[in-house]
Amino acid sequence: MTQTSQYIWHNGELIPYEQATTHVLSHAIHYGSSVFEGIRAYDTPKGPAIFRLKDHIQRLFDSAKIYRIEIPFTQEEIMQACKDAVAKNGFTNAYLRPFAFLGHVGLGVHPKSHRAEVTVAAMEWGAYLGEGSLENGVDACVSSWQRLAPNTMPTAAKAGGNYLSSQLITAEAKRHGYVEGIALDVNGYLSEGAGENLFVIRKGIIYTPPTTASILPGLTRDTIMHLAKARGYEVREEPIAREGLYLADEFFMVGTAAEVVPVRSVDQIQVGDGQRGPITAELQQAYFDLVKGQSDDPQNWLDYVNE
Repeated sequence: MTQTSQYIWHNGELIPYEQATTHVLSHAIHYGSSVFEGIRAYDTPKGPAIFRLKDHIQRLFDSAKIYRIEIPFTQEEIMQACKDAVAKNGFTNAYLRPFAFLGHVGLGVHPKSHRAEVTVAAMEWGAYLGEGSLENGVDACVSSWQRLAPNTMPTAAKAGGNYLSSQLITAEAKRHGYVEGIALDVNGYLSEGAGENLFVIRKGIIYTPPTTASILPGLTRDTIMHLAKARGYEVREEPIAREGLYLADEFFMVGTAAEVVPVRSVDQIQVGDGQRGPITAELQQAYFDLVKGQSDDPQNWLDYVNE
């Protein structure tokens, strides 16, 4: 793999990229016992700023709490580590991956220690779903793999092991020529994409699956709901049937990595006009204006790296 930065923050200090290693018998490698976040920093008129840093780190700690993983740093220390990783590598735009994982604590399923090792990596990462996806949209399919039932694994935790489900969903989609896969929940209603939350627009109303649909309650999802309501749109969180995608006027997916991506077809059925719709375009522009510091930020969601 190509080296993605010069320095990585690991267990309290910035170290050279090539020194950021762990033991092959680490618990997380064998059992997926890790929690993580995906965060973006954007170049703004006031220098690089990290979007919703505090909320992301709160969710990291919430995920750790669910899995009883002990993070030996404060939230403030991890937030500063994120800023340091961006600054030390000289990035203006960056994708950040803070994560906590169980290291060499024994091979039993129940670890001898729940104390985590903690790392923050920063890297440059363009459009997650491919060049041109933000403007032209993507083709998606409904996967044969369902999302996890709520009484099996907690989907509100952003945990490494949960993403084996995502790998199955996106791999199936790509094998059949699609860019991304969409999962249904255990009841057969829409859940989420392999790494994105979903928004369906019909007759000017914006619909999104509820948190009870085995979704990760995404921060980009929350941001888009906030921006839509501020612009006078009605946003409904309610179960959505699969055919709702086929009959949608517009459909888009959101996530920190994916950002705001229009979907032009589902299961080879064209969505709306087969291109980015006007409401999608409006919300996409509002999102990028916000994260790039080009519009007001009344919630103080931008954390400036150099402050």
